[in-house]
Amino acid sequence: MNLNVKNPLAVIDLETTGIDVVRDRIVEIAVLKVTPDGNQDMKIRRINPEMPIPPESTAIHGITDDDVKDAPTFKEVAKSLANFIEGCDFAGFNSNRFDFPLLAEEFLRAEVDIDLKKRKFIDVQTIFHKMEKRTLGAAYKFYLDKDLENAHSAGADTMATYEILCAQLDRYSELKNDVAFLSEFSSFNRNVDYLGRIVLDDNGVETFNFGKHRGKPVVEVLKKEPSYYSWMMNGDFPLYTKKVLTTIYLGIKNK
Repeated sequence: MNLNVKNPLAVIDLETTGIDVVRDRIVEIAVLKVTPDGNQDMKIRRINPEMPIPPESTAIHGITDDDVKDAPTFKEVAKSLANFIEGCDFAGFNSNRFDFPLLAEEFLRAEVDIDLKKRKFIDVQTIFHKMEKRTLGAAYKFYLDKDLENAHSAGADTMATYEILCAQLDRYSELKNDVAFLSEFSSFNRNVDYLGRIVLDDNGVETFNFGKHRGKPVVEVLKKEPSYYSWMMNGDFPLYTKKVLTTIYLGIKNK
């Protein structure tokens, strides 16, 4: 079954220096752009992360410092990448928890204004875990009855993710061939920022989802304890989380 898309769909996979959204950087990005007429356009680019690639990360994706020493930095490709994915909805594997939060951080560091939160997000891993509870290689074998070759190369993982998504639509009749439905289905929560430090409660109120103020409305906390804003802004939180917090904080100040 081919995926029914109203907007172009960008299937994205990142290879990185590690798994810390705040500190780590992209070393390779692959984007498979699927248009409503079914056309597919794959772009793969190595990125100089401007930091050493740890051996344990190289052991996973095979990319070394020498492989990216002459590659462009993310800042150098950010505008062209933003143009390529303009107007797209998104899909990935474990992407809602890692790839998209990290990509948003990279865009913010590059000072390229792109609001990914306006898009739909499909996390193929979430659909897989809800239905079968396994991994990408196992998912590929399960849905397509083939072994995934070149695993942990961004291009292979990206194409495999798209193939699995289409196979999931064939297998599960309860899944609607609709990006908005799949985006909602593959989300575990109602994040306001990408990592879910701030979420919407059942009444649609922005609420802290960590620490001593977990479950409390953000506005209520910031009014009673303004220093909490400064603590978070100076803390080791993602740039996008700080951006969301600042928007809420300024909304209080302007009232």
